[in-house]
Amino acid sequence: MSPDGEVRVPGSVANLGGGFDTLGVAVQLYLRARIVDIRDDDGTKLVVAHSTPPVTGANALERAFATVAGRTGRRAPTVVVDVVSDVPMAAGLGSSAAATVAGLRIFEAVTGPVADPVLLAAAIAVEGHADNAAPALFGGLTSVLEIDGGDPVALQWRWPDDLRLVVGTPDVGLATAKARAALPDSMPRRDAIFHLQRVLSLVHAPQHGEYDRLREAVKDRWHQPARASLVPLLNDVLAVEDGAVLGAFLSGAGPSVAMLVRGENGRVGRVLVS
Repeated sequence: MSPDGEVRVPGSVANLGGGFDTLGVAVQLYLRARIVDIRDDDGTKLVVAHSTPPVTGANALERAFATVAGRTGRRAPTVVVDVVSDVPMAAGLGSSAAATVAGLRIFEAVTGPVADPVLLAAAIAVEGHADNAAPALFGGLTSVLEIDGGDPVALQWRWPDDLRLVVGTPDVGLATAKARAALPDSMPRRDAIFHLQRVLSLVHAPQHGEYDRLREAVKDRWHQPARASLVPLLNDVLAVEDGAVLGAFLSGAGPSVAMLVRGENGRVGRVLVS
């Protein structure tokens, strides 16, 4: 938390091709929650006074604050916050995970540190998507191991400074529930093997600077083909053959699409718009 009482949480790009519900990477889009009042009333409650953009219905910050309070058994004051988010909603960029983690970080700010596994378990309980929750909590490239009867574990991987993501977001949103409903319940064994090979290659390549492997490593035979009809121009983006593009994939459940590039590369932005 900054000295002025602000928590900053990144958005995230999940799946990264075949790493469905497992891999995610933090991106430089942020949700900021600033504490504007603390009521020493033992209320153990977070209240969002103002939110930009406005949020209707149950607020993830408030639910996360209540969830981690229940899991830790700690009492806390009533905390009032203002929220401003650069992370587009319903765009496949982890907006709800960022809000969830902001609620957890606010709880820590007023009660003291909470163990990472407890934070991750609380985030998954509220958010439902470990692949977005982990990078929002810890930053960088993460994979998540959920263990029966135990706390989930986040594994962190090095993301090179010169490896960038260029993200394009259509004007229309896509509800995660609708994108998930499009998925088949099973896949052929040959496709499962295809995915395992490429996910391992995707984790390996950035660690060793083998960027020439990325185009193949982000290929997917499961969620992207199933969601193509819901995402404008997804197939066109996946088929881009431009030397500046190291790989392309659907960002989370969509409808945003992401391209991997090396360093600053404005040319790729023009490829997305053209």
